[in-house]
Amino acid sequence: MLEAKRLLKAAVPPALIQNPSPGSLQSTRLALHVKEDGSSCCVYIASGCNVYKLEVPLEDASITEGKDSLLIPFHTKITDSMLLNRCPHRSEIQSIVVSETDSTGYITLGSVDSYGYLIVSKLDTSGKDVNKLTYSVLPQDCGVGEGSWAGVCFNPNQWFLAAVAHSFRKCINIYDHDINLRTLRTLWYPSSLNFVQSLGGNGSENSILAVTEGCQLTIWDLRAKENGGCIQRICGPVGDIFYAVCSSSSGNIAVGGTDRTVTIYDPRRWSALSRWVHCSKYEITGLSFSSVDPSYIYIQGMDYEVIAKQIIN
Repeated sequence: MLEAKRLLKAAVPPALIQNPSPGSLQSTRLALHVKEDGSSCCVYIASGCNVYKLEVPLEDASITEGKDSLLIPFHTKITDSMLLNRCPHRSEIQSIVVSETDSTGYITLGSVDSYGYLIVSKLDTSGKDVNKLTYSVLPQDCGVGEGSWAGVCFNPNQWFLAAVAHSFRKCINIYDHDINLRTLRTLWYPSSLNFVQSLGGNGSENSILAVTEGCQLTIWDLRAKENGGCIQRICGPVGDIFYAVCSSSSGNIAVGGTDRTVTIYDPRRWSALSRWVHCSKYEITGLSFSSVDPSYIYIQGMDYEVIAKQIIN
């Protein structure tokens, strides 16, 4: 049985981010990295063209439950906050992601703005900026056109392999460091993307990418050339939009969106393994399987709602 150990709430200093930017509906502008000793965590927040770092102590506090088993957070204070000294973006940042690198003592922070401009920086695991820009990549059209949602994700086994999606251009660019390996063309506007952690156990986990576009889930194999690399399309309810996709360590893929329903797909048969209908109050904008027990999934709703549910028996 998966249980919460602590729930903390900390207020961002108003002087740090004076005029927060709104972002897109499904923008992922928050990333978390817990220190090895577990004493504190570094929270990275993007607003406007900048990224901010906040350090939050992980205090031991008892879990308090309210009505309907609602968890009540324990209020804590931010011990340190700063604006990261890194190359600024030219437009509003839409997504950020943090990944462990092969180098001991460092983490990689990637961010992409509304025109698809990608910046990847190397940071110390303590949360300090080491002032070392790893690389930056301009979009192929150099930012010409309309700004829109953009997303970025790193391959969990190869941190230097990144995928960047841009909604308005209906494309996904695959980068090896600052080299554009290939461009995938979607039929609808992409809204979320995630590298599949495991699929068949034959090394394909390095090349399978799950993307939500409109009301469908598409699976791309970066090694395939037929059909542009798309190997599977799964259509959801017509008229609904998927806003989030994630995969578990066993390879199962979850999607959710405007219909407030989480659907788990089995990649071996590409059929629905489980479905939780109307699990959130508003649209689902984020999903993540538990790293402790992959039978649990965390669901993020648009109204500051987070739910943990055992959805796979």
